[in-house]
Amino acid sequence: MDVLVKYSLPELENFVESLGEMKFRARQLYSWIYSKSARDFDKMTDVKKDFREMLKARAVILDTKIKKKQVSSDGTIKYLIEYSDGNCAETVLMRFDNRSNLSACVSSQVGCHMGCDFCATAKRGFVRNLEPYEIISQILTIQQDTGLKITNVVFMGQGEPLNNYDNVFSAIKRINEDLNIGIRRITISTCGIADKIKKMCENTLVPTLAISLHCPDSALRRQIMPVENRFPLDTLKDSLKYYCDKTGKRVTLEYILIGNLTDTKEMAQKLCDYIKDLKCNINLIPYNPICEGRYKKSAKKDTMAFKYLLESQGKKVTIRLERGADIDAACGQLAGRE
Repeated sequence: MDVLVKYSLPELENFVESLGEMKFRARQLYSWIYSKSARDFDKMTDVKKDFREMLKARAVILDTKIKKKQVSSDGTIKYLIEYSDGNCAETVLMRFDNRSNLSACVSSQVGCHMGCDFCATAKRGFVRNLEPYEIISQILTIQQDTGLKITNVVFMGQGEPLNNYDNVFSAIKRINEDLNIGIRRITISTCGIADKIKKMCENTLVPTLAISLHCPDSALRRQIMPVENRFPLDTLKDSLKYYCDKTGKRVTLEYILIGNLTDTKEMAQKLCDYIKDLKCNINLIPYNPICEGRYKKSAKKDTMAFKYLLESQGKKVTIRLERGADIDAACGQLAGRE
């Protein structure tokens, strides 16, 4: 069976012509798939019936299925999506009461091999990369299921996006073109693959960059984030400055506050020293416990003290709203469990 979401518009035109139909039928299909989030061919009311029947025999829109769906008390929805080979990845719909934006948090890999000690995905290990259409399928699944239009995409689900570089940037191009989501509304979150950060700056479409920094001390970061062994903080900072200079954009530094470990005044001061000559915003993330973990959440007073010290450096500092923690959909909790 042909999977239509695999195809770009020119490829869809070739497919339609191979069935003996005119090219304009491809644009009809394209509109139903990407603009109207059609689940099946019977919904395509302006496509002639005999062609719809032919499509049902020859093709599917997506080759994925929702294996499990969980809805948080705050409205966050987490989907466990099963691919055709039986592997599963998670995607999350995040919405906020006072905002019109609807964000899809997508996975770029099944599992992850970066080994961050506080992350549930890392405990699963790496299985495989996701193909561009498998990434796009996550967004279409959300839209088909909810009837809502995704406005923002963040690569903050399972996996390290820059370790699946070619597939991720092919997906970004199609998210921009097919789903009509502007590049400023697409964010890549990486734990710091410095050479790929520089590489992405050469692309025509350069997404917003978020860095999972989480610790400003090289020795401690090496213990909890093995990426520090390959791309130490100084090397990472050089790539971030390159990104800012090349694109004119600010980078967002994501920082998990782990109680009595990364939330101390000493760490706050080291972070201040690290960012003083960097164009950045800081997003503080309350640690979300995982069942296998040995870390604890930062106390509220320590969180606020940490934030105050950073703000004294003239930086914009936010504390991430906790979304979906009751369904293990929050930062660091995606493990693909059933």
